[in-house]
Amino acid sequence: YEFGSASISKTLERYQHCCYNAQDSNNALSETQSWYQEMSKMRAKFEALQRTQRHLLGEDLGPLSVKELQQLEKQLECALSQARQRKTQIMIEQVEELRRKERQLGEINKQLKHKLEAEGCSNYRAMQTSWAPDAVVGDGATFHVQPPHSTAMDCEPTPA
Repeated sequence: YEFGSASISKTLERYQHCCYNAQDSNNALSETQSWYQEMSKMRAKFEALQRTQRHLLGEDLGPLSVKELQQLEKQLECALSQARQRKTQIMIEQVEELRRKERQLGEINKQLKHKLEAEGCSNYRAMQTSWAPDAVVGDGATFHVQPPHSTAMDCEPTPA
């Protein structure tokens, strides 16, 4: 086309422009359809998740069959078991932490006793008598010292 007239060059340019635009238009249409299909899949998945959530909350159970209800019951029992296990684990960790703190405070108490004994025997004995059960405070009020509690964990429920 290099030996052709200027109008032939323009015609070829218009032809190429139309061909490429048609391909771009087809690609855009294909991409739009793909996004629409993806959106439809996501919407269906969202609705299924909402339905499952309602079932797990005990709502909208009417259309479920006996088999589906049994499966739902099994899922709920499994979830409840996992929640109980996690709760027990947290409680055990808390008990261990409290025992650690108890040991730490016991050590601090021993150190303070030794320090008091070292500073002066008379001050320590006066404090020790004030710590005795049924000790009388300076204003005549009596207070009772609680005996130390056992650290054993009682897991059995007490009868009501």
